[in-house]
Amino acid sequence: MKNIKTYNHGVAWEEAFGVTQGYSVNGTIYISGQFSHNMQGEFVGEDNFEVQTLQTFENLDRVLTGFGVTRSNLAELEIYMTQPEEHFEQCVQLYKAYIGDHRPAVTSVGVSSLAFPHQLIEIRAVAHTD
Repeated sequence: MKNIKTYNHGVAWEEAFGVTQGYSVNGTIYISGQFSHNMQGEFVGEDNFEVQTLQTFENLDRVLTGFGVTRSNLAELEIYMTQPEEHFEQCVQLYKAYIGDHRPAVTSVGVSSLAFPHQLIEIRAVAHTD
């Protein structure tokens, strides 16, 4: 029997776009791409990579907490950046401060754009409940 749970931040655009922030089935948590928004759904940190990245990590933590797990349960992350040549080193430093001694699999991808024109970073992840 499948054990399925979901998590949403509770912002209006989740329903409008038909998405869930996290979907857990049989102990594996699939986390939608997180980006820089507050809990009212408003974008945070336009033109500021550090602010956007820190807010994105905060939103990722909210999803993990929603499933009763922590960063140490992260198994894989995919980090999408619109300007990797400009922000890659800063991203590495912010990521290392966020993740600590834990070492999940990570892929960084440079993209020409993301969902919102002022969005510089988006992070999707897979975690586990064990």
